[in-house]
Amino acid sequence: MAYTWKFFRAGGFDQVKLESGADLASLDQLDQKLWVALACPTRGLEFDSRTLDLIDTDKDGRIRVPEIIAAARWATGLLKNPDDLLKGSPSLPLAAINDATPEGKQILGAARQILGKADTATIDLDDVADTAKIFAATNFNGDGIIPPDAAGDDATKMAITDIMACFGAEADRSGKPGISQAKVDQFFADAQAHSNWWKQAEGDKSILPLGEATAAAFAAVKVVRAKVDDYFARCRLAAFDERAVALLNRPESEYAALAAKELTVNTAEIAGFPLARIAAGKPLPLSENVNPAWAVALAALQAAAVKPLLGDKNAITEADWHSLLAQFAPFENWSAGKVGAAVEKIGLHRVREILAGGAQAKINALIVKDKALEPEANAIAAVEKLIRFNRDFYTLCVNFVSFKNFYSRTTPAIFQAGKLFLDQRSCDLCLTVEDSGRHAAMAGMAGAYLAYCDCTRKDTGEKLSIVAIFSQGDDDNLMVGRNGIFYDRKGRDYDATIIRILSNPISLRQAFWAPYKKLVRLVEEQVAKRAAAADADVNANLAATANVTAGTSAAGPQKPMFDPSVIALLSVAVGSLAAAFAGIAAFMGRFAAWQLPIVVAGIMLIVSGPSLILAYINLRKRNLGPILDANGWAVNARAKINVPFGTSLTGVAKLPPGSTIDVSDRYAEKSSILPKVLITLFFVWWIYSYLNEEGWIYSWTNGQHGQESAAQVQRDADAKTKAETAAAQAAVANATAKQTAPAVVTNAVPTK
Repeated sequence: MAYTWKFFRAGGFDQVKLESGADLASLDQLDQKLWVALACPTRGLEFDSRTLDLIDTDKDGRIRVPEIIAAARWATGLLKNPDDLLKGSPSLPLAAINDATPEGKQILGAARQILGKADTATIDLDDVADTAKIFAATNFNGDGIIPPDAAGDDATKMAITDIMACFGAEADRSGKPGISQAKVDQFFADAQAHSNWWKQAEGDKSILPLGEATAAAFAAVKVVRAKVDDYFARCRLAAFDERAVALLNRPESEYAALAAKELTVNTAEIAGFPLARIAAGKPLPLSENVNPAWAVALAALQAAAVKPLLGDKNAITEADWHSLLAQFAPFENWSAGKVGAAVEKIGLHRVREILAGGAQAKINALIVKDKALEPEANAIAAVEKLIRFNRDFYTLCVNFVSFKNFYSRTTPAIFQAGKLFLDQRSCDLCLTVEDSGRHAAMAGMAGAYLAYCDCTRKDTGEKLSIVAIFSQGDDDNLMVGRNGIFYDRKGRDYDATIIRILSNPISLRQAFWAPYKKLVRLVEEQVAKRAAAADADVNANLAATANVTAGTSAAGPQKPMFDPSVIALLSVAVGSLAAAFAGIAAFMGRFAAWQLPIVVAGIMLIVSGPSLILAYINLRKRNLGPILDANGWAVNARAKINVPFGTSLTGVAKLPPGSTIDVSDRYAEKSSILPKVLITLFFVWWIYSYLNEEGWIYSWTNGQHGQESAAQVQRDADAKTKAETAAAQAAVANATAKQTAPAVVTNAVPTK
């Protein structure tokens, strides 16, 4: 029967409610498409990393859905009441462990062994921490890894040490270095193969012409082999055509290039020259008149290979060289088939000593003894695991299966690293990042205003990088280089400096005023440019004036300091401004006074409308997913950060309730009276226009204070005129009727 789930809506999508242990036990029945996250990292979270490592069964550094399901099935099956997982208690009562299963019975027994108390007792992580001492006190802890100290004799102990030297060590439960069964088997297999490989050559003079010194002699040959072959090939070419000798010895221009440098014997250009001077049929000298870069290698060849096999020679012919290579050919072929190279570092003699000493059987017996304790040791380890799951598992689920903690705003989510205070704001949504550049490439699709900060603690030198979301206020005072304070979840403070910003709309209020702020900045920039240009002109004119001499300078008449064209330019500018104001006044005069506020509001809406629309669209697209994905999560939903929720993530400075403020500021800047005068004149003009339109001005100026307005008088006059016109028309109609009435009557009398 399918499990019945409950959901809640937050962040614009449906999330599952986890309200009971049955919900956790049934996670395998929850459609994976309804999980908020599909994976998360085991590091960089405000969560116990040890617990995450216990859930991460494949040890890949990531938590995935199957691992959450397996952990839920294991934890709920070992508790009598799975609802206890929702409490998140750091202590586990022994009576809560389900001993109806074999594993539960083992865990309960291990817990009792650790505590030595009755069933009414509880066990916590402090009690389990002592199990490390238990494991450290014994060499056998059921993990199948044997440290050298577990050996009963020195020979076996030395053998374990040698195996670790060849194949590396593994840490057992107590942290001691040791070896596992796999390494033991690999060592003895390689040791036997290596010993057998050596038996092929032992006693065979064709393979080992110099005995144990053959390997060193052949190594000396290999060092110079390519250069010696090159030397004799050049000599044969010189014998073919003597014109090539000069070129085969390298032209003088190359020596000239070398002479211009600071040289050492091992300079690469020198090493590239032939071993000795080239001549037709010339033997290769081994000690005198040789390339200095190869002198040491040739001396080693002479001592290790030439002298023992060819005799005491100071030079060798090409035939000697080929004879030498032929004597080493069997050794070269045998060396190519080498096996067991990993054990070679301890030497053949030691390898055979270990093989003959019976160390393999002794070490295998130790491993069997250790594995026999595996159930008991695993049960002790499982006690710690169950305590950690009892405390942490539900918290992980409400930050993985759903984002309840994040959207409830009662408990920070496990990905929230702390709080940033900067620019009179506090940012609650801060995440740690490893590489801000790589993180920004993905997080930029979130549509949020992101500030990346480097954080440092001066006392300890500890450093970290964070990204913070600003979702309230504006960005006028946010810039790279601004400093703030970051508090991590433990309350430790860091100096924070903004190093990168991903700019996106923060709020609709910011979007509304953005066009006007841009206009103000543009005007300020233009004024600054014009002022700078004018200042430069004034300075130039002053400099020119200072150079003027009495009368006329030697170069002729000077340019006058005052240019009459300036008056013309000023006139044009003033005229343009006057025309602009006249145009605005004419435009505003086309509307009734009561319509002006509506017109002004409409103009402001036209100016700010596009910015507001774009901001509204971007704020609706604001999404937490890309920010977490850039940190290694696999978010399975579009976790929205809408305007109301985003506002709760960033706090702005507000005075506490009941506070009082003294608004007098002795250092306040003196504001200009001109804007106030202009605003006052505008309102006076608007009120005058409104009153005049309604006729109040007319009535006041004609002494009819408190009487009907001019507009009403006009309306009454119009009504009176209409009435008089109607009366006149009625009189004309009556007169016409009287003139025509007798004729009608006469015609109506019958004739006699």
